[in-house]
Amino acid sequence: MLLSRLIILFLLVSNLAHCQDFLKKTFKFSTFYVAANGGTSISDVDIFSVTNGLQVETVKTPFDYNFTFGVRKIARFGYENRANTFYDGTESSFSDAATIGKVKGFEFLFEADIKRQEGVDYLDQNHFLRYVGPKWIFKTEYLQDGFADIEYFEASQRYRHQINNKLSLNVGVLQRFAEPYGYDPLEAWTLATGDIHYTYLAIQEGYNIDVYNGIYTDPSGETVATNVEVWEAVVIPEVLSNYVEKKKSEIPVQWNHSLVVGFDYYHYTKDFWLHSWGNLLPYHYDLENEYSYHNYVGGQWYDYSGGLIFGYKLNKNLGIFAEGKYNKYWNREWYEFKCGVNYVIF
Repeated sequence: MLLSRLIILFLLVSNLAHCQDFLKKTFKFSTFYVAANGGTSISDVDIFSVTNGLQVETVKTPFDYNFTFGVRKIARFGYENRANTFYDGTESSFSDAATIGKVKGFEFLFEADIKRQEGVDYLDQNHFLRYVGPKWIFKTEYLQDGFADIEYFEASQRYRHQINNKLSLNVGVLQRFAEPYGYDPLEAWTLATGDIHYTYLAIQEGYNIDVYNGIYTDPSGETVATNVEVWEAVVIPEVLSNYVEKKKSEIPVQWNHSLVVGFDYYHYTKDFWLHSWGNLLPYHYDLENEYSYHNYVGGQWYDYSGGLIFGYKLNKNLGIFAEGKYNKYWNREWYEFKCGVNYVIF
């Protein structure tokens, strides 16, 4: 009995030590960070009215802020300069979106940003795990961009063929799931003229209309308008927005299984560098689901993404650069870019 307990204890200690070695190796050179940033938003706006004499209403926008939580282990490319001592949550590296990293092996990024911009609250998230081997690539990613209104989970498994030490091609399969993009809950209420049966829709949603007294009440019985102008200009837009959000939330996430082909090119010297990558999803398996994106585009479609990072020092004084990334999934676009000229006077 004592011997068996000693054996179990030995196995537990051995597994714990192995687990500690694994965690130490996995998180070696990684950085955990928490940061807060803030600043003044757009200035106050004065709105004037002369309906009942001169009246002034000041619209104030609360300050902008950004809370960032993350952990990352991503090798920097030669053109990337770690200028700051600490991660402050404002870093944005286009190279994080590349299919292949600077080094072979395992890399990861987990980051969430809780932010307010011009009075509107957003939640941005970018999490990915990436493993690059000599002949294959595995990457899984979750992206939520509140400003661009896009959210999805993606995983891909690809065969990698290296043409030379700069250029490689890849092909494989990619799985995604997301909300039913393309689905329009208002389509059933839309007439051939493009008008919408918004009155009947509002009644179905629990609103009540007293035509004779000009009183419009919400499902709780509270008066929300006393004339048709306010009803159509203020209440109906909110009714439509709430209806669309409710109907979309009732539908489960939709799976997409796609073929993916891509390339990655990286060249670097101190005076010239070019890093480019691209991905094309030319074919998508039709699951014949009622809310499949196939139904909204009448068959197949193309999704794609890519990026470019370019820098050239023409001489010791003059240099030019251009960086950017572009994505188009389910006919939704989001992108970033920057470019410029630097001239240093000695």
